[in-house]
Amino acid sequence: MSERPGIVIVGASLAGLRGAEALRRGGYDGPLTLIGDEPHPPYDRPPLSKHVLAGELEADATALPHLVSLRARWRLGQPATGLDRAGRTIRLADGSDVPFTKLFIATGARARTWTEQGADLDGVFTIRRREDAVALRRALSRPPERVLIIGAGLIGCEAASCCRDLGLPVTLVDPNPTPLARILGTVVGEVLAQTLRRSGVDYRPGARVRALVGEAGHVRRAHLQDGGAIDTDLVIVALGAVRETAWLARAGLVADSGGVTCDGACRVLTREGPPDVDIVAAGDVARWPNPIYGGRAITVEHWGNAVEQAAHAASSLLRPAQPKPYVHLPAFWSSQFGLNIKAVGLADGADAVAIVQGDRASRRFLAVYGRDGRSVAAVSFDQARWLPAYADRILAGAPFPPILDATDQRRIETLAPGFPPLRTERPVLEMAHV
Repeated sequence: MSERPGIVIVGASLAGLRGAEALRRGGYDGPLTLIGDEPHPPYDRPPLSKHVLAGELEADATALPHLVSLRARWRLGQPATGLDRAGRTIRLADGSDVPFTKLFIATGARARTWTEQGADLDGVFTIRRREDAVALRRALSRPPERVLIIGAGLIGCEAASCCRDLGLPVTLVDPNPTPLARILGTVVGEVLAQTLRRSGVDYRPGARVRALVGEAGHVRRAHLQDGGAIDTDLVIVALGAVRETAWLARAGLVADSGGVTCDGACRVLTREGPPDVDIVAAGDVARWPNPIYGGRAITVEHWGNAVEQAAHAASSLLRPAQPKPYVHLPAFWSSQFGLNIKAVGLADGADAVAIVQGDRASRRFLAVYGRDGRSVAAVSFDQARWLPAYADRILAGAPFPPILDATDQRRIETLAPGFPPLRTERPVLEMAHV
């Protein structure tokens, strides 16, 4: 018996699940299908790089709660391999076709893997899926002689923190001058660099791994571009993510490895120009013009964005005659090396940063970023009391810095933020805890 066409959601993670719930809440009562490439029901990814690795939480305890009755058909463990927009069908890896009347794209992203020499060696891991965290946790418990982490973004730093908590020797290699340099700049990133070193991490800024070399099929050494080498028997690759868009290659949509391009209402743009009002996207895979930042097209890999954008995309799908712009202030938090780091807004591209609360030496401070005289982002290190107030000012486009003469404010220190030279990739915010 053939399936009745209805709304199909491709992507069974956070954005897909919350999008399905928003459709039901919004009054949709027809057939609903969720397609997922993993065999598991939707689960929470942020704990994988910390609590699951540390052994504090079992991987199967990360399942996301269902907040409403979905009455949906699940097609799990079957990646989408193609989209026929004219025929209104989605091809799955098993060769079957799923018909749809409207489509919700929430395929997210996959971890960027190591593709240079040594990619086929045992002992080389990424952290994105449940199986990744389980396999890595098992390898860490053996334990390894030295862990090498390639990439000092949020995931790389959190993994380093976890490994040090387990008492493991860690080397962290990154081509940038400080951790999180592209997200927060080197002024704030240097605080993390000092924290890494104080915590016993062998931190190597400005370094690149050229090749991984093994013995008997297992990684044993990393060769650096400067000619140096690092002995290691476990490598964690934390080089960011690639959007899951390959299945859309022949669909006539504006999509590439940087995401699926949408209009302001999260409706996916066609190569002809206008959006397809029957296709929306949300979550890590969606690239949309954010009004807060002058219509700049961005993707955001944050938990809160996945939830909020999924609800907005569902509304656009159900009420195509009433499109509304999706406005979202990015926000994330990360716990590492005993620090609670929280941030709001987009700091990259800022021309100034002001330390408005606390000081960097104590690692308890709040920094505000400005661009062209306006506040665009803020980050706190164990000093989040004023962060909601700064979020409000950023949304309002307030002058930089927006709050002066606060009761607990000392002398304001204003500096150049120290962002590395821009690369050609589209701006992407790495997944973090929210």
